[in-house]
Amino acid sequence: MTQLPASELSAWLADGARKAPLLLDVREPWEYEICRIPGSRLMPMGSIGASLESIDDSLPIVCICHHGARSLQVAFALERQGMREVYNLAGGLAAWARQVDPTMATY
Repeated sequence: MTQLPASELSAWLADGARKAPLLLDVREPWEYEICRIPGSRLMPMGSIGASLESIDDSLPIVCICHHGARSLQVAFALERQGMREVYNLAGGLAAWARQVDPTMATY
């Protein structure tokens, strides 16, 4: 599992030559309604175990949460399930809002 800074994820998403990752947002629905990275997929942390088969592990996976703690736990769990290319958005959406998109709503 690799910690991925917000600026590096932003550059990755802007790079059309690079395979786009699955942006796996592990927050709760109410948090997702406040703010999210466009194209992210909501899968609350508590539902990951029951939803593993719906995760496309042929794609790189970037786990996302508010500050990076829940997503780090999920990233480690996905690796334990055999998923190979897993990243954690370091600092979560709070870092994304500070470093990449200062117009993003925060909470």
